[in-house]
Amino acid sequence: MYLQLIRLGAQPASVISRNANINRTTGYDILESLTKRGLIRSMRKKGATVFESLHPKELISYLEREKNENARRIEKQKESISEILPMLISLEKPTSSRPKVTFFEGEKGMREAYEDTLTSKGNILAYANVEEMHKGLPYFFPEYYKRRGKEKKIHIKAIVPDNSLGVERAGRDKAENRETVMVSKKDFDFSPEINIYNNKVLMVSWREKMAIIIESDEIADFHRKMYRLAWERAKERRKK
Repeated sequence: MYLQLIRLGAQPASVISRNANINRTTGYDILESLTKRGLIRSMRKKGATVFESLHPKELISYLEREKNENARRIEKQKESISEILPMLISLEKPTSSRPKVTFFEGEKGMREAYEDTLTSKGNILAYANVEEMHKGLPYFFPEYYKRRGKEKKIHIKAIVPDNSLGVERAGRDKAENRETVMVSKKDFDFSPEINIYNNKVLMVSWREKMAIIIESDEIADFHRKMYRLAWERAKERRKK
């Protein structure tokens, strides 16, 4: 509908709908939606209502306004949550000795799971395939590295297959507060990722678009010990 308005200029809804091969009722709904979003405007012309699109050059300004409005809305939501956060926390059940398992699905869920690693009080220990990470969440990395390393000042140790993106990222270890040991992609080209931090183990399946966080002192301690064994062995193999 928007493209037809650009092509035809100001027209009544019936003309726009017909040229877009959309029935009139649906056409009115779409035009109403576009008007509310500020992408088109309506006016009276010779007693009839016609619609006109924004000039394409104005689309960038429109997106800037949308971005600013979203930022203001999110800021208000953050303020509201901050006010009621103590009450929400008070509703939690007392921590028990039983492990807690949280499941996340889809890109949004995986981002949420990854955000939890920024609560780490110490080093993060990771098995990570950088190529799979960037394919799995293409718009999340490397901005996450900056927030983890520079803003949160959380150090990470990573065992990484030596594919091209892994090698490139390892070259930025100092800037991104990371220590990397490369392993042969021929022998260890794994896809899933594991992060060990606090009393948690995050497991991510990039290809299946899901993640699991296990919160357990015992399980996290076990994985830390196994990681130390893998880290030392990986460094030995690298020297050879």
